[in-house]
Amino acid sequence: MIEKINIDEKFSLFSEHWRPKTVAQLNGQEFKLAKIQGEYPWHAHEDADEMFFIWKGSIVLEFRTHSVVLNEGEALVIPKGVEHRPIAKNEAQIFLIEPMATKNNGTAHVDAKYDAPNDVWI
Repeated sequence: MIEKINIDEKFSLFSEHWRPKTVAQLNGQEFKLAKIQGEYPWHAHEDADEMFFIWKGSIVLEFRTHSVVLNEGEALVIPKGVEHRPIAKNEAQIFLIEPMATKNNGTAHVDAKYDAPNDVWI
């Protein structure tokens, strides 16, 4: 059955930070929602590009050479292999679009609070 997705409703179903939730799959890609706050560890996705889209709030994406501020309604694609870390001073609600089974921390070894399981649907 084809059903619409209410993004605000989906965000209301969870409160934890750094735990992306899948809301749709399309052509081998997953559309994930996440709430983030604070600093995420440096990491890279060696085999996958990753897109950040800001639904609510703002974040800073730090790269080793520069930083990019993303505000509501803005997006950025991070090419595979590029080391980065998202930072949100206040809670932000974001979309992540990436190939299915992409690990949220890439190849980095991170604290368990940042190591989210894949394929968690809401």
